[in-house]
Amino acid sequence: MNNSELNNKFQEYIKQSNAVSITTSEKQGNEVINAAKLLFDCLAKGNKIMICGNGGSASDSSHLAAEFTNRFSTDIERDGLAAISLATDSAFITAHANDFNFDTIFSRQIESIGIKDDTLIAISTSGKSINVIKAIDKAKSMNINVISLTGNNTNLNKISDITINVQSENTQHIQETLLKIEHMLIYFVEQLIYKK
Repeated sequence: MNNSELNNKFQEYIKQSNAVSITTSEKQGNEVINAAKLLFDCLAKGNKIMICGNGGSASDSSHLAAEFTNRFSTDIERDGLAAISLATDSAFITAHANDFNFDTIFSRQIESIGIKDDTLIAISTSGKSINVIKAIDKAKSMNINVISLTGNNTNLNKISDITINVQSENTQHIQETLLKIEHMLIYFVEQLIYKK
């Protein structure tokens, strides 16, 4: 491909990605707002946020936890907010996967550190990740609230308190839109806490 063809591909890709984000914002706005309010309530009670996902979603879980514990908005001076990624402890993950089962790498951590009224953010573009589903099941059994971030046509809404569905089945575009949603969640939480 020459430069002109590559540039056309680039522009088309961005248009497709933006279209997914716009459609999702139109159809899922209330879910995003409700999720932010649930996170605010969780933190206001002195509880914590746990976040899990695989692959790119694991990266998202680390990124989102960092935004909560550090800060997102540069115009707000604030204390850290209690959030932890369940996808970052390589010693635990490899030990548990080796000794027991990869399917329970997240649920075991929830069992260990989760308490009633905490919130789990479960990220799965496909909605089919067994270890994420088991994490949700464990959280619900412990009276931990669950927010699922996923693509279209998944069944996570049946087992979660709030499900935000990106309106696409294209993995890349789901991931791109989920990052925007994750940023909006922390932005709204900061606004609810610090911009009263």
